[in-house]
Amino acid sequence: MNVTLAFVTYNRLHYTRLALASILADKTEQFSLYIWDNASSDDTPEFLKSISDPRIKDVVLSKRNVGQIEAVNSIWSRSKDELLGKCDNDCIMTPGWTKPLAQAHVDIRNLGVVACWHYFPDDFDLRRAEHKIQTFGSHKILRHPWTCGTGLLIKRSAYERFGHLTGPGTTGYWLKMAMAGYINGFYYPLIHQEHMDDPKSSHSVLKDEQSYQAAKAVTFNINRHGQETLLDRWVWRQRVLDELLDSPWQAKFYVGWRKKARMSVSRLRRKFFNDEALLRKQAKIAMLDAQSRLKSDTPVKSELVMEST
Repeated sequence: MNVTLAFVTYNRLHYTRLALASILADKTEQFSLYIWDNASSDDTPEFLKSISDPRIKDVVLSKRNVGQIEAVNSIWSRSKDELLGKCDNDCIMTPGWTKPLAQAHVDIRNLGVVACWHYFPDDFDLRRAEHKIQTFGSHKILRHPWTCGTGLLIKRSAYERFGHLTGPGTTGYWLKMAMAGYINGFYYPLIHQEHMDDPKSSHSVLKDEQSYQAAKAVTFNINRHGQETLLDRWVWRQRVLDELLDSPWQAKFYVGWRKKARMSVSRLRRKFFNDEALLRKQAKIAMLDAQSRLKSDTPVKSELVMEST
């Protein structure tokens, strides 16, 4: 299956250099890369014009910031390739990542969105997540109704069925696919992508409260989720990670009365068992540990996770 990759940029050239280098690192990896810059005000446009690789099919230098979703829709809707992918300019990919994901799509007819793991290897807990790891022929998927919005592949036929991406993110779109019977999740053994906007990353600009506040204007998830402080960011990070490891993989638990029931239980736990305070304490410990690691120049390893069931 042929692959079209969308790569959308907006400022933060230091991220873009690392992300694009990782995408192009494996010269045997075959795909068509379409780059879209959303009116960057730094040197990103000049850098993009200087890159030469036969797999880069087009570089669009938009005169206005149309947002990530509109840019991806513009690229995907014109593609004739069987598989569509998306990479963000704040993620360092494991070279060769498209190969196993594309093969999984070939072998699993109803595979929906399959993605690389956007947390760190030591964030993954097999004991907690093994109830969600399922085997499909020679492939395994850590199932969840949705994945991250980067380092992923979906079938063009699925995109044509469900239409253009909508909203600020992709979660609702992936959930809609899961409700229709598609298999969504992270390829397993996990293939790592380092999210540089994760404050745990050694490349992150979110190093302390001052740098966090300065970066808020151009960091999508911060603005989308109302994370006012660096600790809020760490709390959100821990909450999403817990969801991916512990929560059910079946889409039905995230819609209708089951969703309402889960939310009610969550509210009761926060009220009577002090879950929110415990979560913030856990997040603060993780934040301080990461800051200590970075100060001592011992960043968390970010190679492929090779655990298996």
